[in-house]
Amino acid sequence: MKAVIPAAGFGTRFLPATKAQPKEMLPVFDKPTIQYVIEEAVASGIDDILIVTGKNKRSIEDHFDKSFELEYTLKQAGKTKYLKQVQDITDLADICYIRQKEQKGLGDAIYCAKKHVGDEPFAVMLGDTITKGKTPCTKQLIDIYNKYEASAISLERVPQEKVERYGIIKGVEIEQDVYQIDELVEKPPVNEAPSNLAIMGRYVLTPDIFDKIKETGAGVGGEIQLTDALAKLDKIYGNTFEGKTYDIGNRLEWLKTSIEFAMDDEESKNDLINYMKEIICLLYTSPSPRDRSVSR
Repeated sequence: MKAVIPAAGFGTRFLPATKAQPKEMLPVFDKPTIQYVIEEAVASGIDDILIVTGKNKRSIEDHFDKSFELEYTLKQAGKTKYLKQVQDITDLADICYIRQKEQKGLGDAIYCAKKHVGDEPFAVMLGDTITKGKTPCTKQLIDIYNKYEASAISLERVPQEKVERYGIIKGVEIEQDVYQIDELVEKPPVNEAPSNLAIMGRYVLTPDIFDKIKETGAGVGGEIQLTDALAKLDKIYGNTFEGKTYDIGNRLEWLKTSIEFAMDDEESKNDLINYMKEIICLLYTSPSPRDRSVSR
């Protein structure tokens, strides 16, 4: 199975950090966001990956390409640990690139992969979403596809106040954590949402999705929405992911994710905890600007 990673968006919510670099290359602790996505694909048994890019995305290609000068410098300096890390990135998978010529939405970005994918099922993994679990999220969807021979998407229950940020489904639970989906709605108002089960950035799709995208007109935001095309499929299943999904779509979530991943690093964990304790202590013991004004 091949994987398609859409990474063509402007990343406007991260400006000015994303003025000249993709949001997918923003580091989460010690790796670019998109590297976690590709590592998940590889852990799910996928080594043929197409990244759909746009303008100012060249750094993604550079990151996964071989860097002769850097490798030579590290080798000469005897920094074998760093040399291996750099070489491992290059050897992760076979990665190809295609450019989305216009910003016409996620559905259109997926359509750009039609020739590369051909007539086989394929995975779609959003380049700004990281997942963590005992079994990789994409692997869980592949298992569902193999069982039901139909498209499968990852789901997560979200608080009611966040429903309008996501594609939302209505469905019937046919086995534990698996839903047969009857309806999909892109970013519905809270009072019109059919549930609080949100689509969370991982898909395994049958190739007929390309015909459905072609039939789909502009939707929310004036873009071709993948959710609208998914709703046209004859059969589709959803899986509530046994793990955790990190939507690196805004600065606060990105920062919280980076802190959480840093806590998994034994070299950084204790120092980070002590630092956060110091910050919290200062916040609660230092007088507020108003208090300082009164004391004067």
